[in-house]
Amino acid sequence: MVKSNLIYLDFAGSAEPNPSSIHSAGVSARKSLDDARRKVAEFIHARPNEIIFTASGTESNNLAITGLVWSNFSAFVPHVVTTNIEHPSVLETVRALTKRGMITSTIVPVEEDGVVDPKKIKSAITENTVLVSVMYANNEIGTVQPIDEIAKEIRHYRKTARPAKFSWVLESPSRVRSARPLENFLDAPFFHVDAVQAVNHVPLNVEKLGVDLLTFSGAKVEGARGSGVLWKRKDVPLAPIMHGGEQEFGLRPGTENTEAVVKLGKALQGLSKTQGKESKRLTILRDYFFRELNKKKIFKECGVVVNGSLEQRLPNNINITFPKIPSELLVLELSARGVMVASKSACQSSNSEGSYVIGAIRPEIGKDIGGLRFSLGKSTTKKEIEFTLKSLAEILLKLKEWYH
Repeated sequence: MVKSNLIYLDFAGSAEPNPSSIHSAGVSARKSLDDARRKVAEFIHARPNEIIFTASGTESNNLAITGLVWSNFSAFVPHVVTTNIEHPSVLETVRALTKRGMITSTIVPVEEDGVVDPKKIKSAITENTVLVSVMYANNEIGTVQPIDEIAKEIRHYRKTARPAKFSWVLESPSRVRSARPLENFLDAPFFHVDAVQAVNHVPLNVEKLGVDLLTFSGAKVEGARGSGVLWKRKDVPLAPIMHGGEQEFGLRPGTENTEAVVKLGKALQGLSKTQGKESKRLTILRDYFFRELNKKKIFKECGVVVNGSLEQRLPNNINITFPKIPSELLVLELSARGVMVASKSACQSSNSEGSYVIGAIRPEIGKDIGGLRFSLGKSTTKKEIEFTLKSLAEILLKLKEWYH
């Protein structure tokens, strides 16, 4: 039976129509894209025209940081503030821009519990600071940063420093390389938050948070791999870092991945209904794991330590260190028993060195030791947690010579 008499000659080898095309199939794809944009905006309490689709969280972070630096700040050498446990897509971007002389930067160390002090962020801000970038939740140790408190410190700086900054622009023209609208200086520093790890577990309300840019990835949301999101407050200046098309409000060229974006929109709709309940369930499992660590003699003998704050932590994250046993050895031993865990971020997997995140909060532990990260999910059950603890205890008994 013939289902349709439409003849598609505008796919150019693609499996789906281009949302930029004006024929009916393209218009339909555009409607699907716009509908997904609306759903994403609703999820974070933003406006649809502030949502920019990318291919990943890494791309979104690069566009947020580099795009801001490239936008309207050539009048002086801009300064960027971030922390020492950010995702590589933030840290390496900041380092690359610094190395090329495009920016100066300050990397603020977090405290021993993996949480940054908002006062230290404020202290790092200078008259040239255009951006502060702090992740909502760490991808390795799961610590949740006090984003609202950091936002308050930035707002206070803006309020008290604006008159001085205005005078600096007017009174020191010799320091200005090229003329730019004064308002671009007066609105800085802008606040960017990488919410890739937080999106599944922490309610995201950009208005209440008081941030200016927020990024996350569809890879962390069920069924939406291949999509990323950058939310940009309407008045935040941003320049494209790639060229060759006017898609996504002229900020991200290239045909949108409509299928992945539509999946993302639907997934976020479902997530908004179940997020609270699921977070509570995972918190119970996580805390059970931690309690059992304190109960069993074998774990105490090994001197197990929890990495990161127990209170300011994602509900699905467990990260521990056995100070004398390399984490990669434990990863392999657990894998042989069917338990898949990680020793560091997947984005560092090709790096032979240990986790820089663990190194930042536990410098006394050698790079070859690192941490062991357990990520709980929708399918995780108490029975699986018990099996994991049992397997870990058996492995530690097997490796007794490492800690005796």
